[in-house]
Amino acid sequence: MNWPLFSMIYSMAATVIIGIFMIAALLSGFNEIPHIQIAVAIGVLVSIPAGLFLTKKIGNITGNEEGYKV
Repeated sequence: MNWPLFSMIYSMAATVIIGIFMIAALLSGFNEIPHIQIAVAIGVLVSIPAGLFLTKKIGNITGNEEGYKV
């Protein structure tokens, strides 16, 4: 797996997905700290498969599935 690509995609996906879940929690009335922490935890967990999926798709498109080699 292309770990540098995964780390970059994961960091972007985590930021976006956590933001979406936090906004959804705030708009639906769950505006206390434990609710926001749960939204962040769910966002982190959902970002892992999203990052893996996107990394594999981009790796297949570019033909660089193995990643960075020294």
